[in-house]
Amino acid sequence: MLTQISHGPATARLPLLIAHGLYGSARNWGVIAKRLSDERQVVAVDMRNHGNSPWSDSHRYEDMADDLAEVIADIGGTADVVGHSMGGKAAMMLALRHPDAVRRLIVADIAPVAYGHSQIQFIEAMRAVDLSQVERRSDAAAQLEALGVEKALQSFFTQSLDVAGQRWRLNLDTLAAEMPRIMDFPQTDAQWPGPALFLSGGESDYVRPEHRPIIRARFPAARFAKLPGAGHWLHADKPQEFTATLRAYLNA
Repeated sequence: MLTQISHGPATARLPLLIAHGLYGSARNWGVIAKRLSDERQVVAVDMRNHGNSPWSDSHRYEDMADDLAEVIADIGGTADVVGHSMGGKAAMMLALRHPDAVRRLIVADIAPVAYGHSQIQFIEAMRAVDLSQVERRSDAAAQLEALGVEKALQSFFTQSLDVAGQRWRLNLDTLAAEMPRIMDFPQTDAQWPGPALFLSGGESDYVRPEHRPIIRARFPAARFAKLPGAGHWLHADKPQEFTATLRAYLNA
């Protein structure tokens, strides 16, 4: 079972499940989860090979979808689901494989397509950090800065650092080996007819006009929206606008 952080009590409204992106964790979503928990239970998870969740040699989207389905079964059997980037692909696969588990789907800045870039350079940077010289997160951030990692990502990556244990809370070996799968999306003819919002950053190019027919082939009820001024990390760039958009869509 994935590690979960739950915010707010169970209510008459369905719970909201949050699936983070690559190198993230449930903790990254704490502020947004707390804001939305005034109306419903919000459960953020550590995805497999991330945070405090179990490690595995597999990082397939089918497996991640099944992980999320197990969590939803544990919190009532049906949930609204928001997923960002890698978590968005896992959330899409969840709806396609376990259609009754999802009421409403919000996919944040990702499409069900293969992407040509890789995120392997960040694994190499984290591997290059000399953890024996790290007494606090800022020490690791300084090493990452020397390796050319931008400041915002230094803070993001070091949230997954266990300083006392001198280890990353990321299965870097599996994530590196499975990077081609992470950048891809499984071939499937499945459709999910439920309400789906594809919310992207206005400054991001992850969801392009040519992706819309591909999205609608799998999610025929898909709607599209953009957050002006936000990039790929739209929930971090525009947290208040992101939260307001989720709230309006979930309560419509």
